[in-house]
Amino acid sequence: MRRRGALSNWDAPVCLQRRRYKIFIEAGGLSSLMNAERLDQDEFDRYCDHLIVRDSGTLQVVGTYRLLKPAAARETGRLYCESEFDLLRFEHLRGRMVEAGRACIHPDYRSGAVIMLLWAGLAGYLRRHHCDYLIGCASISLADGGANASVVYQQLATSQHIAPAEYRATPHLRLPLQQCDADAPRAIPPLLKAYLRSGAWICGEPAWDPEFHCADLLVLLPLANLDSRYARRYLTEKTA
Repeated sequence: MRRRGALSNWDAPVCLQRRRYKIFIEAGGLSSLMNAERLDQDEFDRYCDHLIVRDSGTLQVVGTYRLLKPAAARETGRLYCESEFDLLRFEHLRGRMVEAGRACIHPDYRSGAVIMLLWAGLAGYLRRHHCDYLIGCASISLADGGANASVVYQQLATSQHIAPAEYRATPHLRLPLQQCDADAPRAIPPLLKAYLRSGAWICGEPAWDPEFHCADLLVLLPLANLDSRYARRYLTEKTA
């Protein structure tokens, strides 16, 4: 596999939108979002830089991430995650904050190598744009009715992963949380697990996203929180 840099022209993301459609919409059975073009797209795509990983043998797109840098966020007038969360407490960070979203990995390439390549490229992107914070949403499926999302949040909320009070965000549409045993087993999605291992905080209660049938946790990753193991792994990687 090989890592490719950010894409700047509007035609290029079509292959990414098609991959996202297969993962998010078709595989998720989201009939309300299905369309004849078979593309997952929104108004943010044209403002974002798109990080991709291709299989070097087939050139197939096997991983994607889209990144909204501060200048582009000013042009759009908002971040994607503002549709779900009140970001009033983050105003002073906007000039140094990149929003990451639409992380997508082909089912046959989920051994860990692709997410590592994406995160190496992401860390390099932050460094090139002189940004100190990464913000975004990490989703948890509601296929079980929300039981796992409730367990994950309630256990993380009492751990070192909860953000300091000054970095809390209120969801516009709160997920109704279920009562759960403090020791109940939990299944943390791979993307959220990667954020937590890298030193990210969760910024409060999850939002309910009825369109994608998931719970979204707002996560904030200060680059200063990267521990030495991940700093060496991500920040020393060179992006193509």
